[in-house]
Amino acid sequence: MQKYWFKAKRYGYGWYPATWEGWLIMLLFLVLMLANFYRIDSSSHSVSDTLINFIPQTALLVAALWYIAHKTGEPARWRWGDDK
Repeated sequence: MQKYWFKAKRYGYGWYPATWEGWLIMLLFLVLMLANFYRIDSSSHSVSDTLINFIPQTALLVAALWYIAHKTGEPARWRWGDDK
């Protein structure tokens, strides 16, 4: 029996952390997001300059998180409540 790091959500599509490994991945994701924002913002000259650089890098971090959740989590599909 495989131990899933992420469980499938009961409503909608996606996952939530279910083990300490999943929570560690989420913490690492948040730390990387904050560090990335502060790094970009410290060298930016305007809000638009910050967003132009932050959005593509955020998309890469979200894609990496999705990939990890997909590989280490339950199979995800659209759900609306308990399966019957």
